[in-house]
Amino acid sequence: QVQLVESGGGLVQAGGSLRLSCAASGRTFSIYAMGWFRQDPGKEREFVAGISRSGTNTLYADSVKGRFTVSRDNAKNTVYLQMNSLKPDDTAVYYCAAASGSVTVAVLTASGRYDYWGQGTQVTVSS
Repeated sequence: QVQLVESGGGLVQAGGSLRLSCAASGRTFSIYAMGWFRQDPGKEREFVAGISRSGTNTLYADSVKGRFTVSRDNAKNTVYLQMNSLKPDDTAVYYCAAASGSVTVAVLTASGRYDYWGQGTQVTVSS
């Protein structure tokens, strides 16, 4: 069992930056690949970024590539999402998720691959 708690969301102007954090407790954090998803009301949850267990490999949605960076600190049981050059279209509730087992980052785009989810943190980007 893993508990995930996101933080760092808020209101920011277009062009600004935010850093989201996801703190994990419970089982050993380093055995999980991690992902970030987002969801706007009335829309499906969409993949944003994923990171392997060691942090060596990452994957991004085309819509955030070059603007967002995912990283992790296994000693602190935390995964981060640095978001730069934010746009109004980035407005959503952002969720972190943990995937157990030996997975490649390529499969981290699928929400069904994840075993645990956080409660989400709201990010609002004003124009």
